[in-house]
Amino acid sequence: MNELPVYTKSQLALRNGQDKPEIWIAYKGLIYDVSRSRLWRNGKHYEHWAGQDLTAELADAPHDEWVFEHFDPIGRLG
Repeated sequence: MNELPVYTKSQLALRNGQDKPEIWIAYKGLIYDVSRSRLWRNGKHYEHWAGQDLTAELADAPHDEWVFEHFDPIGRLG
């Protein structure tokens, strides 16, 4: 995972489905591109917004971290 590019929180914030076409989220230091997920249309997934680190918010989700198995990490949050 060390070979993944590092992105800042500011760079992540731009990938919110509004400012740039990519829809990215971070979880446990890794960044995932969830653009292909129909559940993240327009950068929103229920009460969660893309372009953020959602690590702390997972506790309130109806699923566990297994959901990230559907996405390959594209970067690390620096």
